[in-house]
Amino acid sequence: MICVPWHAGSIKVKERILIICVGCILDMIFGDPHWLWHPVRGIGKIIEWAERGLRRLFGIRPEKETDIGKKKAAGILLVLVVLTATLAVTFGLLTLAEILHPTLRIVLECIICYQMLAMKSLKVESMRVCHALKNGDVEAARSAVSMIVGRDTGHLTAEGITKAAVETVAENTSDGVVAPLLYLLAFGVYGGVAYKAVNTMDSMIGYRNDKYLYLGRFAARMDDVCNFVPARISALCMIMAAFLLGLNGRRAAFIFKRDRYCHASPNSAQTEAVCAGALGVELAGDAWYLGVLHKKPVIGDAVREVEAEDITRANRLLYVTSGIVFLAGILILAALAGMGI
Repeated sequence: MICVPWHAGSIKVKERILIICVGCILDMIFGDPHWLWHPVRGIGKIIEWAERGLRRLFGIRPEKETDIGKKKAAGILLVLVVLTATLAVTFGLLTLAEILHPTLRIVLECIICYQMLAMKSLKVESMRVCHALKNGDVEAARSAVSMIVGRDTGHLTAEGITKAAVETVAENTSDGVVAPLLYLLAFGVYGGVAYKAVNTMDSMIGYRNDKYLYLGRFAARMDDVCNFVPARISALCMIMAAFLLGLNGRRAAFIFKRDRYCHASPNSAQTEAVCAGALGVELAGDAWYLGVLHKKPVIGDAVREVEAEDITRANRLLYVTSGIVFLAGILILAALAGMGI
């Protein structure tokens, strides 16, 4: 019979606390420099490889409607293949590091944790838009915002550019920071990596077009499921952040309750609604994607006109919201460690 010391679980929890703290600090300091290889690129390559292979295996042709069943089946298998491959690679790297030295494995986990988060990179990229707008350079702002949004930016006015940047910061407060942080807190590095794999699949194949409507449907649904709880935790913590920052927390709560489902996704409008209410601006509305105008409801009330400084305010909400989740999560883990769990 194998005996496990009662404090073994406590040691693992303390180790996770250390890894997450270091990972968050690294993200705040370094962000996502372009010269540094990122695991998401590797996940993207796995997705591309799996998609090509499954299209050949199932004989799928994008233009054939009769392939709907094949596309759905291939889409389910694609998610399973990508998740399995991503976790297998992570396990292999961490096992190798552990064999070389236990400390090396911890260092590698810290680096992986850091790369699962996108707080500073989100701020840096969105503030480029803000600075360009303040300098009156609409073309530079349009170019900068095209790097962080999926919509067509060629027709955007200065107001449209500002709204797009604010919406991206608000939505990615959950998708890019809070959600991966929650999965890291709950399940460790493997949880963060699995979440990032699902999120990357959604961003690459979760489109409602002829090519991916059926093939990417399961990945999109998986992303909705994985973000369901984090999006709502993010929204509630963002309401708290609005109060702490001296913004209109009451209106943030009201708009959240009223407009949080004003989006095709069950999750995307959760934090967008809070942000719109806290700032007193109107977000969302119609947008162009791949040359096609998509009719979308607006979120929030236009108490005032949106301005470039709202991007800065949205980033403050991002940081304080993330801080609230981080502190709460670390305190819970510390309590569990104290109980020897």
